[in-house]
Amino acid sequence: MQDILTITLNPAVDLSTATDQVEPGPKLRCDPPRSDPGGGGINVSRTIRVLGGRSRALVALGGATGRMLRDLLQAEGIDYLPFRAPGETRQSLAVTDRGTGQQYRFVMPGPAWDEAHSVAMLAMIGQSVIRDGYVVVSGSNPPGLQEDFITRVAARLEGSGAKLIVDTSGPALRHLATPPAKTPPPYVLRMDQEEAEALAGRPLPARADSAGFAARLVEEGAAAVVIVARGADGSVLAAGGRRLHVAAADVPIRSKVGAGDSFVGAFTLSLARNASLAKALQHGAAAASATVITEATQLCTREDTARLVAESVLSEL
Repeated sequence: MQDILTITLNPAVDLSTATDQVEPGPKLRCDPPRSDPGGGGINVSRTIRVLGGRSRALVALGGATGRMLRDLLQAEGIDYLPFRAPGETRQSLAVTDRGTGQQYRFVMPGPAWDEAHSVAMLAMIGQSVIRDGYVVVSGSNPPGLQEDFITRVAARLEGSGAKLIVDTSGPALRHLATPPAKTPPPYVLRMDQEEAEALAGRPLPARADSAGFAARLVEEGAAAVVIVARGADGSVLAAGGRRLHVAAADVPIRSKVGAGDSFVGAFTLSLARNASLAKALQHGAAAASATVITEATQLCTREDTARLVAESVLSEL
């Protein structure tokens, strides 16, 4: 398989627990917390490892929480490349209300970066990329990082033959998706339905609407491939004049944490194993469905992902 380098600029130690009822006022007695290494790129690497592949995770780490995150990465057998980040690596908290089954997710912002850290990270990315591999930038940007940072990453990769896969949000996503096209564009740009509707400035109620918006972004040069995740309705993909839909498997939902990252991990691993875009889309959907049936911050299993591929039905739009 081709090399995969994941990049996590704003990682977290993910804490998860459960209590009988989430309500204001009284102390809420919780179960012993579970700690997992978190952040988009890290979860992509975790998924790739679970599915039998290999990747390298370039991770920004800072302070005591950063050291805790490093230990969690080592415990999971993730091959990581540490980047010295400013301040203290953030934490996030997911609490499940056992009475209702609802999950409450509290996400901290992370430490602020300055231009010196941006330049240093770009240099490390340039030193770490392997020719003709895949580079995945996934997750939120830390405060202070410029909205054009991913475009600068793409420029740093020029000439390496590496393909850039991006799953980001906020100003960074708007920058990539807003004309004129950024040069060079990423190979794949993924977003969820809510983000797509915000960018489109209108509702996208049907899968054909999401696919049409994705195709417009491809035509405008935002990326060669655009994917819009539609939650329980699966995902759509536009590329090279094709519009595809993959159904989400009909499974019970226990936790949505990491589902999108699992999609990206399985999708990228499939491409690195020379699968077609259609097959990669199918495997990504299966991994996302396999993740929502696990508890708290757990990701997919290899067995569930393999089982759900057949239920992740592909169709042309």
